[in-house]
Amino acid sequence: MLKKQQIFCDKYFDHTCTLLKEGYLFIPNRVERYQSDLFETRLLGKKVICISGKEAAKKFYNTERFKRKGALPKRIQKTLFGINGIQTMDGDEHIHRKQLFMSLMDEAHEKQLMEITIQKWQEALYQWEMKEEIVLFDEVKKILCKAACEWAGVPLLPFEVESRAEDFSAMVYALGAMGPKYWKGKKARARTEKWIRDIIRDIRSGKRKIQKDTPLYQVAFYKEVNGSILDVQIASVELINIIRPIVAVSVFITFMALALYEYGETKEKLLLEKEDGVEMFVQEVRRYYPFTPFLGAVVKRDFIWKQCKFRKGTLVLLDVYGTNHDSRIWEEPYEFRPERFSEKRKHLFDFMPQGGGDPRKGHRCPGEGITIELMKVSLDFLLNKIDFKIPKQDLSYNPKRIPTLPKSGFIMSHIRRKSCL
Repeated sequence: MLKKQQIFCDKYFDHTCTLLKEGYLFIPNRVERYQSDLFETRLLGKKVICISGKEAAKKFYNTERFKRKGALPKRIQKTLFGINGIQTMDGDEHIHRKQLFMSLMDEAHEKQLMEITIQKWQEALYQWEMKEEIVLFDEVKKILCKAACEWAGVPLLPFEVESRAEDFSAMVYALGAMGPKYWKGKKARARTEKWIRDIIRDIRSGKRKIQKDTPLYQVAFYKEVNGSILDVQIASVELINIIRPIVAVSVFITFMALALYEYGETKEKLLLEKEDGVEMFVQEVRRYYPFTPFLGAVVKRDFIWKQCKFRKGTLVLLDVYGTNHDSRIWEEPYEFRPERFSEKRKHLFDFMPQGGGDPRKGHRCPGEGITIELMKVSLDFLLNKIDFKIPKQDLSYNPKRIPTLPKSGFIMSHIRRKSCL
């Protein structure tokens, strides 16, 4: 049983460098060391409370106790999320803007995106057949960038694809970075925002025509709670917050290919099983492999949990990776077992690869359904549409790096379409 009486504190003044060294394992290492669901530490010179587990997640997503405004460091806003995006909002304003995101990720929009993505996979195959080998991660970034932009209504010229895809990815990979990689992400954010701002201005001025049901049009003419049209800069941030996560699914797809390679029995089952098997496999990839390390929120008003005083204004980090590998929730959590998802349930607080709680009301990612469907479409392509070989390469990934990925990016060679295609 986990101890609840003592509040453990990390020694030394600041553990920012330690977090960067330990990555996804920073919070789980201390949960294990202290045998406690919470502990105190200092990051960037400030006191931080780290929490882990299902009960912790329930507390974390209580909007009466926590808020998001002030939780994201500016360095992350300047790369991954953008300044004043939806991730920093609370209350009615957040719910109002969240409805915009939810409306753009309904069944009809999701179906449209999947159709476009399948087309982009097929187009990529024509090129791959003429190459000796490809790096899957690099190729999928481009596939999803093209699909997301076409779906959103954002014009993307062929010569732009590689650089735009790289910029969207650089924003993600600046998350846990320092030095050159961070500055690369920051510059990528600035370039992308300028690109999208110019497009939105053209839409608003009538210089460029666009269909009304597209994400681009809906964001360009979105109105705030007070009825005012969204500032063009914030509109660019939010449109990027729609496209960037789609491109980031390339990480999950690369790990999915790795799982097919590492777990041969699972691959054979998938070739025989129907939709349930595919769903379980995709969910286990999302649980097992590292994606989101932790999430932050600020205490809204004083309260006590497990005899720890959470004071107003304190930053709290919820351990996402550790909760997805919590042995109290998952049997043998560090084993890859898709069958653990045979039981259908909502998983609001015990399975959080893209946040927890109800996506309609809280801060859980509204694009989670799109992520799952993109992975299914891609899995079908990798399993049923092409044959390929996997040359010798370094497929290891380092959980101490945020974000992480197989070192080689997953190299595939001798790619050929299956005769049934």
